[in-house]
Amino acid sequence: MAGFAKIKADNTVETVVTVADPVITDSEGVQQEQLGVDFLNKLYKTSDTWKQTFKDGTRKNFATVGDIYDSAKDAFYEPQPFPSWTLNADTCKWEPPVAYPADGGINNKYYEWNEETQSWDVLA
Repeated sequence: MAGFAKIKADNTVETVVTVADPVITDSEGVQQEQLGVDFLNKLYKTSDTWKQTFKDGTRKNFATVGDIYDSAKDAFYEPQPFPSWTLNADTCKWEPPVAYPADGGINNKYYEWNEETQSWDVLA
């Protein structure tokens, strides 16, 4: 099964659907994104923008509803969680200005980002 994300005019993902592999496979046995796009637009009687999304790192991240599609990067990524976080150009993942504590998740110790103090607060 292949995943396809419907992209709205503002480049956000509206929905993600699956299409059976035979639908996007050409007569040479090669998967073609355009076959999936054509199938979905015919199915929904539209001319929407669809992009195939992958779990293997192609287009960086598997698309989910609300994600952003960046055509310059040909990648999907989540909306910026905090103003101080920056997008890693290689992974298209948001990174905080201070790394998550090394003991996070160990012995039930978890943290949440505090934008005001630019630090990680321990969750009680």
